[in-house]
Amino acid sequence: MEPSPDDRAGLGGDPAGGAGGRDRDQRAGGEGDDDGGGLKARFAPIVRDLMGGSGKDIAARLTGQVEATVEAARLARSAVSGEVRSDRARELAIEVEHQGDEQRAELIALLATSLVTPIDREDLFRLSRSIDDVLDNLRDFVREFDLLRVDCSELFPGVLEAIEDGLDNLAEALEKLEEEPEEASPGALAAKKECNRIRYLYQEAVAEVLDEPEVTPQMLKRRELLRRLDVVGLRLGEAADALADGAVKRSQ
Repeated sequence: MEPSPDDRAGLGGDPAGGAGGRDRDQRAGGEGDDDGGGLKARFAPIVRDLMGGSGKDIAARLTGQVEATVEAARLARSAVSGEVRSDRARELAIEVEHQGDEQRAELIALLATSLVTPIDREDLFRLSRSIDDVLDNLRDFVREFDLLRVDCSELFPGVLEAIEDGLDNLAEALEKLEEEPEEASPGALAAKKECNRIRYLYQEAVAEVLDEPEVTPQMLKRRELLRRLDVVGLRLGEAADALADGAVKRSQ
């Protein structure tokens, strides 16, 4: 049968030109909008990374870790000076450690999902882990100071002050991480220098302890606590090295 003029003009029921075709076109357009929204959702993290959003979040989490660690160092100094009772300081140290752990957990999640990071991902992980080790050892120092009941606390404030100074230098370096990560090296090197000072003060304090004429339980307790602070300095040095390594790689 010969097609009618309407059919030839595409005005009939033909799917390509009729109402059915238009309906399908509309449905296809609607589905396209949905797909576009899905693509936007999938690519949003990538766009955010490229615009520097993840770098800001990563720097904030590391700064949060350092702030918790500085608080632990101050708490330790307050405990040895008698400003805070040792048992109360022990409780507070646990709370501060949990705060630092939360920041580290969030950082690890960011590293797992971020497309772009301010410095090498491995160096960021090393940095975070070393800061966490500093915090853990400061918590242990406060706990052991309470348990051991050391009667000679003038050995510790100088070492703790050097630890705080090193952490402050590390915090200053982290301020460069978001905008100018390659400029973080000076602060990291300053933190490393404080670690050398921590070791020097530790050695002087140990020499003073071992200079006593008799070996007593108190001598052994002081030696144990000083060793704990020496470990803090070592872990802080590792944190500074990780940040410096990442900054050097970024500058190349």
